[in-house]
Amino acid sequence: MVAIGLTALGLGILGGAGAGRSPAASPDLAAAASISPLASTGRTSTPAIAASATPSPAPPSSPAPSAAQPSPSPSGLIPADARAELERRLQATIDRARTKLAIPGLSATVLFPDGTSWSGASGFARVATKTPATPETAFAFASMSKTFTSAVILQLIDEGKLSLGDPAVKRLPAGLPITVNPRITIAMLLDHTSGLADYFLNPKIDPVLQRDPGRAWTPADALRFVGKPLSAPGKAWHYSNTNYLLLGLIAERATGKPLATLVRERLLDPLGLAATWYQAGESAKAPLADGYRVTSTKPTARPKDLADGSGVAPFRSVVTAAGGAGSLAGTSADIAHWARALYGGDVLGPIGTGILLSDFTKTRGYLPGVSYGFGVQALSIDGHPSLGHSGRLLGFRGAVRDFPIDGLTISVLTNQSRADPGLIVRSLLRVVSPSTVPAPSPRASGAPAASVAPAG
Repeated sequence: MVAIGLTALGLGILGGAGAGRSPAASPDLAAAASISPLASTGRTSTPAIAASATPSPAPPSSPAPSAAQPSPSPSGLIPADARAELERRLQATIDRARTKLAIPGLSATVLFPDGTSWSGASGFARVATKTPATPETAFAFASMSKTFTSAVILQLIDEGKLSLGDPAVKRLPAGLPITVNPRITIAMLLDHTSGLADYFLNPKIDPVLQRDPGRAWTPADALRFVGKPLSAPGKAWHYSNTNYLLLGLIAERATGKPLATLVRERLLDPLGLAATWYQAGESAKAPLADGYRVTSTKPTARPKDLADGSGVAPFRSVVTAAGGAGSLAGTSADIAHWARALYGGDVLGPIGTGILLSDFTKTRGYLPGVSYGFGVQALSIDGHPSLGHSGRLLGFRGAVRDFPIDGLTISVLTNQSRADPGLIVRSLLRVVSPSTVPAPSPRASGAPAASVAPAG
């Protein structure tokens, strides 16, 4: 799941920053109310996302950054005379990383404690036409989409329409080509402890998906590839896209609306995320990068364009097969603002946010010892605790991390699936944060880069 050299760190619950709804009187919400919050971050909450300032990036020819780092002031505000230098360093960082990692194109965003932001881009959205990537270029979110599906489910729990302890099989539509153990709960789907195998990791699915990339898949088409359970319910942690495809179906049955509509009405429109959309059910809301298969870092290596001409990235079959596990696309600015709003309490309120982040201790007890809540990863990067999610499918890879103690949020989106964008997140963090500690050696995990699978 995580391919960065990071130490898993369980975090407490964020304080009730932002405008949260009043908690409903349900057992799930009442239990979460007793969880202690994190210390205040001191950053400015920005629910009015469209108002965030996004400076223009420096040109790609920016020189390498100097040794001196402008440090934030104690109040969290960056001195005005250091802002231009900081922006130049950020742009130089992504330019250098793109070249070193042989990434066709990327976009990155940093949200600062005072609510302002920087967005930059490097390389190409389309290599053949030399169409440059810009801060307005959208990329497939892959498994970062799971954070949206989780938020919809937790809102429905808040409203009393669902409960964490509900047997999933009783909430799913009939006739699915999969046997769901009646002991599997909604909570187990959210935190990947259901034991269900990942249909995207079945070696038989890739050739079928790539044989006809323009075909739209149904959930039933995808679920035929699930295979045998990996463990008994609640006894192990296995990252599985099957869990979130099923959660999307549960949300649809509970409301009578498509997941695309639920995400739009409940999350995207209220937060002003105008450049993000559910690809399996909506048309593009921003210029969309093509996804590329990159097999070498050699300058002469030519990336293979995976676009099928449908306007869905990387191609229609894999995105529609992903459903609630990986169907969204958008800009780096939108996913950064989403992360800040979600983990800051603006989306779910203090009690709902408590549920979102309440499961890390359980998942740390299972191999490989990952701190994964109800659709969120808790990681420490160079000693800086963070909340977020990563994502990868064939042709795209990205990561978004919210640093609640630092008051920072960083996102990086790329149109390739070989190089780890978490390394770029770490580099950008070192530019904007004055103190770091050595990180442990990287450990690789997750789906193979050659797979079409959305992976966290």
